[in-house]
Parts: sequence; C-alpha cells; structure tokens
Amino acid sequence: MTPWTLIDSARVPGDGAVLRLYQRGGDFSIRVGGRELMSSRAHGSEDALGDIVCRRIARRAHPRILIGGLGMGFTLAAALCVLDPHARVDVAELVPAVVTWNRGPLAGLAGNPLDDGRVTLRPVDVALILRSEPGSYDGILLDVDNGPEGLTHKANDWLYALDGLNAAFAALRRGGLLAVWSGGADAAFTQRLRKVGFEVEQVRVRGHGGARGARYLIWIAARSD
Repeated sequence: MTPWTLIDSARVPGDGAVLRLYQRGGDFSIRVGGRELMSSRAHGSEDALGDIVCRRIARRAHPRILIGGLGMGFTLAAALCVLDPHARVDVAELVPAVVTWNRGPLAGLAGNPLDDGRVTLRPVDVALILRSEPGSYDGILLDVDNGPEGLTHKANDWLYALDGLNAAFAALRRGGLLAVWSGGADAAFTQRLRKVGFEVEQVRVRGHGGARGARYLIWIAARSD
C-alpha cells in the first residue's frame, strides 16, 4: 500500500498541538498527536453538520451562520448548498496554515467554498466571536475538536463548559441553533447544554453518509426563547 506523505505541519497558536497534513494519492488527512481529525475519504458527518442546521433555518430572511473550524471545507460547502444568495457565513479559523491548505492542495475537494461571495473568513478564535457578538447568528456550527473537549487547542475547553455554552446561547438569535460535532456521545455535555437552556437533540450520522462508515454524533441545541 502506498504510504502517507507529510505535506505540511502547523502549530495551533497559543498552547495548541501540531496539525499535520498528509497525502496519499488523491486522499488527504489532517492529524494531531497521531489521531486523525478529518479525512477527505470520509466526510459524510462534516457534510451533515452543515446540511442539517442550514436546512432548518434556510427559510429565514438573510440568515447568518458562524462556522467554527474550516477543516477541509466540507461543512462550509454543505451549508452553502442549502443557503440562499442572501445568507452570510462567517468562518472562524485560528490556524493560518489551514486556510493556506484550503486554498492550495485541498482547494478542489469541496469545490473551493472560500471563493463564495457569501463567505467571510475570520482568522480568529471562534470563542472571541461568541463573546463579542450577542444576538448575531441563526446558526453556530462547531467542529474544532473530536468532541466536547479541547484537543487541537486546550483553550477550547471553554467552548464546551458552561461559560462557553452561555456565550453561544447569547450569540444566537431567537430560535437559533448550535450544532456540535463529536466522535461519540457525552452525557455530561448534554446535561450542560440543557442547563444553559437549550432544547437538545442528538443526531447520529455516518462518516461516508447514508448507511456506511463510522458513526458520529451531532448535538443540535435550539434556543427557543
């Protein structure tokens, strides 16, 4: 079997780990600490993250979405496929190299979604946006770790604690949705979402879409007040 080739690496600003981009033939993989964060071979769950949320809010006038974590661009591309021409999508990506990869070797995988005129790239920690822009978003999509704990950036623990969830709740408009991607279930995180005031739904999705691939979990948390 053809071995994986290391294409590039980048350290997450602050106390973060090192992200590594690998290629094997036409396949790409982003890893941290020996663990695969995402792969171009299996992105059905990333597609679902963008699709599920945006379908539920697509009828809103001028919807505004915040995506935390660019990844390989699949979640962004899925969101754009559903949203109308008047939507706006902010993408918070803390690691400059990830943006460079998406404009370089990964550019064609998701159809170059960064080139869409509805997209604003914001090179900051998504936490900064949540803290500073209350009542701004109809949907917030978080896919910055492998679950509700700081893997790529230790400061991300804040996102999944009560303070971070309260900030996300405040950043949403009435009826807005927070969606969090995870490699597996976490009962304590579900309880924290409910404690903040969210109505919580857990959606199981497959890595390859449909009925194939590994199972993942997306929390869909609605602000009803």
